[in-house]
Amino acid sequence: MRYEVDLSEASKFARTPTYGIPVIRAAAACGPDGGTLGATNRFLTRDGSPWIPIAGEMHYSRIAAERWDTELAKMAAAGIDVVSTYVFWNHHEEREGEWDFSGNRNVRRFVELCARHGLHVIVRLGPFCHGEVRNGGLPDWLYGKSYEVRSLDAGFLDAVRGLYAHIAQQLRGLYFKDGGPIIAAQVDNEYMASSAPWEMTTGISREWVPSGHDGAGYLERLRDIAIEEGIDPPMFTCTGWQSPVPDDMLPLWGGYAYRPWLFYDGVGAEGMTEHPATDEYRYRRLHGSSTSDGFDPPYDPDSRPYACCEMGGGMFNSYDYRFVLPKRSVDAMANIKLGSGCDFLGYYMFHGGTNPKGAAGFLNEGQTPKRSYDFQAPLGEFGQVRESYRRLRTLHEFVKAFGPELAGMPVSLQDGQDRIDPSDSETLRYAVRSDGERGFVSIDNFQDHARVPSRHGEQIDVTTGTGERIRFTGIGLAEGENCILPFNMDLDGVRLVRANLQPVTVLRVPGRPFRTFVFLKPDGMDELTFHFEGDIQDVTVGKADFERFMVRDAAEIVCVTRALAGRMTVLDGGLAFVDDDNALLYEDGDGWTLESPRAENGIAAYPEGLLGSPRPVEPVSVYARLRRLHADRYEIALPAGMGRLFRDQRQVADVMLNIAYQGDIGWLFCGDVLIADNFCNGETWQVGLRDYADAIDAAGGKLTLVVTPLRRGVRVKVTSSMAARLEQSDACVADVTDVYATPVYHMPVGE
Repeated sequence: MRYEVDLSEASKFARTPTYGIPVIRAAAACGPDGGTLGATNRFLTRDGSPWIPIAGEMHYSRIAAERWDTELAKMAAAGIDVVSTYVFWNHHEEREGEWDFSGNRNVRRFVELCARHGLHVIVRLGPFCHGEVRNGGLPDWLYGKSYEVRSLDAGFLDAVRGLYAHIAQQLRGLYFKDGGPIIAAQVDNEYMASSAPWEMTTGISREWVPSGHDGAGYLERLRDIAIEEGIDPPMFTCTGWQSPVPDDMLPLWGGYAYRPWLFYDGVGAEGMTEHPATDEYRYRRLHGSSTSDGFDPPYDPDSRPYACCEMGGGMFNSYDYRFVLPKRSVDAMANIKLGSGCDFLGYYMFHGGTNPKGAAGFLNEGQTPKRSYDFQAPLGEFGQVRESYRRLRTLHEFVKAFGPELAGMPVSLQDGQDRIDPSDSETLRYAVRSDGERGFVSIDNFQDHARVPSRHGEQIDVTTGTGERIRFTGIGLAEGENCILPFNMDLDGVRLVRANLQPVTVLRVPGRPFRTFVFLKPDGMDELTFHFEGDIQDVTVGKADFERFMVRDAAEIVCVTRALAGRMTVLDGGLAFVDDDNALLYEDGDGWTLESPRAENGIAAYPEGLLGSPRPVEPVSVYARLRRLHADRYEIALPAGMGRLFRDQRQVADVMLNIAYQGDIGWLFCGDVLIADNFCNGETWQVGLRDYADAIDAAGGKLTLVVTPLRRGVRVKVTSSMAARLEQSDACVADVTDVYATPVYHMPVGE
């Protein structure tokens, strides 16, 4: 099918000058080294140049402090350059006046480690956070006070002042102006838009934390208190959706296609039993005066960049809605947002975690597991690397390499694109971002909760502002895939008119007089063709994992498949490729490290010799023996000396316990402590044992696994007295089909 889009309006908009906006606090936006942060109505700037930040949410208090250093290195390796984190009030002051900033609550050490890995930080201060935490992060003791929370009541604001004062004490000297990593702070979350149950009250009453009613004045007062107490970032942010937006705050948006809250009562809204397909996977205009219908922010959309903090990097399973997140949904969401005008990518969550246990009970929200907050994120609860991580890393390299020219480019859509029905599997979904003459065509072939088949034989005609027609032919795309195709791209003096491959990055290889442009071969593309200007012959590449060719003497082009790109790391001056889909190469303070479930690994590099080989690792064997104790209760026996394994074998970073089971809920105990739990959704449940190794040794190497049966035909017999009420069911399913342990190795990579 043939599609077309005209860029004449984009050409006019691109010539409109940008201007500075007041979301930057100038005195706090200049570092001691002379570096600066700024903001225009279209994009943020860093040292005066356009900047598209890439943020990922990671909650320090949900991850063992001993893991922070490694996991932050893996975040940086994914192309994340901003870590966003909640400061959950009830994780620090669960009991009034008793503050805890130790261990995995040590926010200062966490922020310092972010700086070590070159990561900026956004601290989301609360007082209300949500994050599926008990009471949305508000301590229980606030419930009994005489004031209303999330209000301008003087008593509540005084309590918030105490919170901010303690946070300020922890973060002193870590702001951008000090040479530190903190570039922003958020006050409250989803104010006047969302809330959470008061978990301390009876669930039957459905008593909710107030969502607020004081408008922008509330957020402005919180900002003022934060500044008064010494919280001094370059900018303050706030929630964009359904919330008031003060003039001097940067609104941050999001997008979730998997919505467990629709099923909190056992059935969805209006009695639906199946999750509907959402409109999250259609392109829109989300910036500029001619934004798409349905995007109606409480400010002029041309006056701020469109920025995101909560694109669905995954999603939690709630008790009433369990699903396996399609990992391709994550980079497809990022593609949609970029193609729709987003110039600040932010994922929630990027790294999963484990809810800490409080002094008086569990600190989670009732619809979620007691401990697990894995979120099916790109990096899992125990740092597991997932397909979404590998796919996002490739996209992030594109943003880092081409972001300065992409930033601020307006969106052009063919009429009707922003109104495509989610169930439409016929119409090609695409958008163009350009300055009217050059730019990028974003194409998506993923839709949540509906199947979009592979596409073939598509054609897109792009007419530039000067009337040039650029015809993309031979467009195909595999089911669930997405891509970004360039047109009128400058390859160091050679004009690439169009290509059916996605730009990834640009390399400067030492000793070469030309640069290397790396491209991705989108899965399912019909014709992998480069079309150049003038007398340069078109080049069509094949399906090999790695191909390269020269364009005259001006540039080298390297092409990789999606599969190889998932194993690729961009180095300073070249590329490295691991030989296992589950392996990850990352850089920490001591050099390069390879993480892998295999003891024997190889690394290929381009050019050859750019990187050394992983140092040999002595493989270890870790068994997990299962013994059934009762119908729903099992014993798992592990080797003696688990703690010694991690102390003596420093290259064994973790041992993953894999549990394949059927049932309702899985509970894993070490002695009398619940260390992990899981709402069964059909996937193998993984638990990292490193954090519990000493406790496992103290328990004689034994864990207890309890499987709550999945009951069918449940009914309660009520013909007897109340004390004798009895639940009956037609069938119960509770079975463990396999348990096994797999080591995770960390191998230094030699020069």
